Amino acid sequence: MGNLQDLSERVDRLVLRHEELKRSNALLEARLAAVTAERDSLVSRLAAARARIDALIERLPATPPAAPAPGEGA
Repeated sequence: MGNLQDLSERVDRLVLRHEELKRSNALLEARLAAVTAERDSLVSRLAAARARIDALIERLPATPPAAPAPGEGA
């Protein structure tokens, strides 16, 4: 009957480990959701920043202003 007792203990340990892993998995899923939301927010902010930079670039003059000739100090 020792084998039956050993098997019962192993099953109990397995059940405990399974519960541990379920809790860990739930925590990891929550963390993944938070990180994914943070990433999405950062991607959105980056796109907005790029759009603002593109708008500023469009406002720049097409040609740079002419430099003063040598000897023509300002």
